[in-house]
Amino acid sequence: MRLLWVENHAGFVRVAARQFLGAHALTVVPSLAAAKEALERAAFDAVLLDYDLDDGKGTELVALVQSLSARVVVIAASAHEEGNAALLAAGADAACPKTKFAAIAAVLESVCGAAGT
Repeated sequence: MRLLWVENHAGFVRVAARQFLGAHALTVVPSLAAAKEALERAAFDAVLLDYDLDDGKGTELVALVQSLSARVVVIAASAHEEGNAALLAAGADAACPKTKFAAIAAVLESVCGAAGT
């Protein structure tokens, strides 16, 4: 799958990407601004979205993703339950807390399907 991961914690990205997302085409950006640019340049099957970012809250990106012509799944990926709850309330399709990120493959399969669509 083509994944956009909006996450500003480089250490977490380095470890989790290698351990759990190696089978996917992964684009990682650290901010809302960079995520908006990435969404303008490329198509993605899913967006993994942190809540607390340096330039705002992840909830700001959910409406933009939902407005895209192609359906893109949004998965909340915050370390805090409040952040995941806010992302889900904003329209995210599912949540995979950082503390349970080992389950990201199962979450992706459940919301995107086995074929990644």
